[in-house]
This record gives sequence, C-alpha cells and structure tokens, in this order.
Amino acid sequence: MPTPEFIRELRKHIGHEPLWLMGVTGVVIAEDGSVLLHKRADDGSWAPPGGILEPGEQPAQALTREIFEETGIRAVPERIVSVVTEPPFTYANGDVVQFMDVAFRCRPVGGEIRLDEDESLDAGWFAPGELPRMSDRVLRRIRHAQAAADETDAWFVPPTTPS
Repeated sequence: MPTPEFIRELRKHIGHEPLWLMGVTGVVIAEDGSVLLHKRADDGSWAPPGGILEPGEQPAQALTREIFEETGIRAVPERIVSVVTEPPFTYANGDVVQFMDVAFRCRPVGGEIRLDEDESLDAGWFAPGELPRMSDRVLRRIRHAQAAADETDAWFVPPTTPS
C-alpha cells in the first residue's frame, strides 16, 4: 500500500518515531449476511476494507473511499460499531504507528469486486461461518458489526476506575 504523501512529509521530520493515526474499518454486510473481505497486499492477511484518514477527511467519507478503492464495492456506512486504540505497530522499514480505529457496519449499494493491486490481492464475500483465518482484533470488529443489527450502542474499551 503506498504511503500517503502527508505521512512521507511527517517522516522527514520525525523519522521512525511513533506516529498517531486515525483509521477506519468497514464491515460491509450483504442482505444474506455475507461479509466483504479483501486480502491485503502489504501482509497477505484477510480483513475488512479500511485505511487511514487524509488530513481534513471525515471518517465515513474516508471509509467509503477506501472500500471502493480496495474492492470496487460501493457501500454506505450505517453505524459505528466500535472505537478502539490498537497497540503500536512497527512496519518492516522501522516506522512505528499507533491507530485509533473507528469501525462501521456498512451496507453494499453497488459496484462489482475488482482488485486494486496496490492494496488488494484478492477480495470476496464470505458467509459468516466460512470466514478465512484472521487476527482476533479483526474478527472482533466483524463480530461487533454482525451484532450491531440487534444492539444500539457502539462497543468501546470501558475506562478503568482511577485508584
């Protein structure tokens, strides 16, 4: 996945130091319950589409852009299903990032699967019981989106009581 220009500019000043980024994940669920996933080009893992916000971009707008870029599917975000800060991550080049991710349950409204080879090696619809192997953090976002049809609140890590 190409590194956005604004991050390349920041890295000129901060090198590999930790960079706080805002991420969005789109769990696109079809009427039959199948989930849209893509195989990421950067690490070969399966995940819902998503990405980082460009400066000044709204989360839902960034998400619809990312879903279309990565899969060719047009989707409408329906609701926020989780807000989570992920642990720091170090890329192969030594860059350290930490994401706050906002995951949305989305509804497909058009398009056909097509691959953006910069970001996706494969993409497809998966029945809920036939999801490919994924990390626990990714599966948690999918489970929250699947449950969102029956729940009214977004999931978040509850605060601890100060001692």
